[in-house]
Amino acid sequence: MRAAAYPDSHWFGEHAPPGISCSQGAAAFSQLGGELDLLVFDAWSGFDPDAFGALTGTIRGGGSLLLLTPPLKEWPDFVDPQNHRITVAPFSADELSGRFIQRMVRILRAASQASLYEQGSGNRLPEPVPLAPVSDVSVQPTGEQQRAVEALLRVARGHRRRPVVLISDRGRGKSAAFGFAAAALMCSGSRRILLTAPRLKAVDSVFEHAGRALPLARQHAGFLKTGQATLEFVAPDELVQGTHRADLLLVDEAAAIPAPLLQNLLKRFPRIAFATTVHGYEGTGRGFTIRFSSILDRYTNSWKQLQLKTPVRWASGDPLEQLVFRMLALDTSAAPDHALQGLKTEECEYRQLDRECLAQDEPLLAELFGLLVLAHYRTRPLDLRHLLDGPNLSVRVVLARGHVVATALTATEGGFDVREAHAIWTGERRPHGHLLPETLAAHHGLKQAPTMDCVRVMRIAVHPAAQRMGIGSELIRHIVAEARRNDFDYVGSSFGATPALLGFWKSQGWVPVRLGIQRGTRSGEHSSVLLRALSDRGAALVSRARERFLFQFPHQLCDSLRDLETELVGELMQGDGDAAGALSDNDLEDLKAFAFERRQLEVVIASVWKLTCMVQTDRLAMALLSEQQRAALVTRVLQRKSWTEVAARSGLSGKKQSQELLRNTIALLLRHYSF
Repeated sequence: MRAAAYPDSHWFGEHAPPGISCSQGAAAFSQLGGELDLLVFDAWSGFDPDAFGALTGTIRGGGSLLLLTPPLKEWPDFVDPQNHRITVAPFSADELSGRFIQRMVRILRAASQASLYEQGSGNRLPEPVPLAPVSDVSVQPTGEQQRAVEALLRVARGHRRRPVVLISDRGRGKSAAFGFAAAALMCSGSRRILLTAPRLKAVDSVFEHAGRALPLARQHAGFLKTGQATLEFVAPDELVQGTHRADLLLVDEAAAIPAPLLQNLLKRFPRIAFATTVHGYEGTGRGFTIRFSSILDRYTNSWKQLQLKTPVRWASGDPLEQLVFRMLALDTSAAPDHALQGLKTEECEYRQLDRECLAQDEPLLAELFGLLVLAHYRTRPLDLRHLLDGPNLSVRVVLARGHVVATALTATEGGFDVREAHAIWTGERRPHGHLLPETLAAHHGLKQAPTMDCVRVMRIAVHPAAQRMGIGSELIRHIVAEARRNDFDYVGSSFGATPALLGFWKSQGWVPVRLGIQRGTRSGEHSSVLLRALSDRGAALVSRARERFLFQFPHQLCDSLRDLETELVGELMQGDGDAAGALSDNDLEDLKAFAFERRQLEVVIASVWKLTCMVQTDRLAMALLSEQQRAALVTRVLQRKSWTEVAARSGLSGKKQSQELLRNTIALLLRHYSF
């Protein structure tokens, strides 16, 4: 059973009775994986949408939520302690709008599920009204869970490379299904089952249910053993770096793990299953399943998806779950595909939205946010707050037939005075929300960058039913034209680099000027920065940034970027700029000696390196080369890996074949350039 919420109350003041959980910022996430009877969420300490969404999902049937807020009419104007997360210079926390809270207040006032209690009003706090009892599934799985368990057992016992993906909202028992399946396999002789998730706490439920089914098993944090069979938690990054073997790998909360890392796990483990949440505080399973399904399709045509729909922690139709979904827009969806079938580009209207109006237009907001969720599966409830209240944000949409076809979020950055710009350049100041100026100043040493005005495209999304029609490109052209009219110096964007994304942005006239030396913990990809100049000052800045990038990048490839994918190297280097300088006569002699006279690469590496850098920037020359040849150039010459590694990446038998491949590649290039 589960009870409704009690918003607009300060019933407990600053102290809560024993056994009641109060949220305290990041500490709230320590409750994940557990269950609560009563949650007190103190919005006076700040309303963190992610923490609120996560914690409300831990309340079990019969439990209650007590939401402590300022008086509802005053709450939108309350200077929320969480405002610092979306405040950017030169704005202060008390200058942020209260649109996000205004929307929540409207929802709370209209919610039949919520009981409102105003301090000092004389009203008594009403008793919660329980729902129908929920079945006890602590030991025995439900029918849906049993079907999931059977599918998991087939993954472990049947043909290899046939993974299963379990998706559900919170409280539907997908983690419990993992636990039941692990216990069944351990009883039947499977020796080693590995379990991974973003954090150990997230899989407490898996170990709990496996342990209940195996009461004699030995258990401690992240480990369970019965006989010779074990269930063990291993962090995702440790799995891909080590030599772990398993009869089955279970991946819980998969949408919160970077896609490249999941892909690596998929390649390494022939028996693997995934579980993810459809509506989540760390990302959504809707966008995840769309994106990840294409990855699964590349490795097998026999994967299966199962959805668990019936709650097991509370009853179906639970009022608290419905209320929280509305408050955090977790129930939003993009326009249905059929509504946009046969769409013509001339039907599209490009518009910049007034966010005051957007916050009042729930259907428009729901479709817009639903599209962002669909396109970017790491979208979280905090992103909704940023969308409505971010002080330097603008929202653009493409509308057709009364639906959102595409959207883009942009931010204005820069405009610092010379003194502030110098502090950013020296690292004394790191202004929140000014990614592009800070990156150019701190990493490329461009002191003037923070003094210029720029527009950053934070996110762009096109509905799947309207893709490949040029709508995204046209939306970017609108953004560029408007920024130029408003006298901005340049536009830019930063995102996890993939060949497809880099190719798209480069086709719009944007140039790569930076690649992060470490993979992002959220995306699993290296963060790239691309710019496009709008003014003379901006053109000089972009040219200098490109020059600085090409000067450092080839050397980073044999250092911090030694594992960068071959395809990314070509996409990043192709275009204007000179990475290594012109070839000298001595260079040409060395290159010919290597290609035609069997001279060893190691004694002419400098000349081969210069030619390789020149080729990477030349689209025509790169088009002449096969994928094998491009991989050999990058792996052996730029990343300075061994001949054995060249052979492995190029699909060759060994050193001799790799050497011949590289000699033939250099010979082809010498003929192409008529050297």
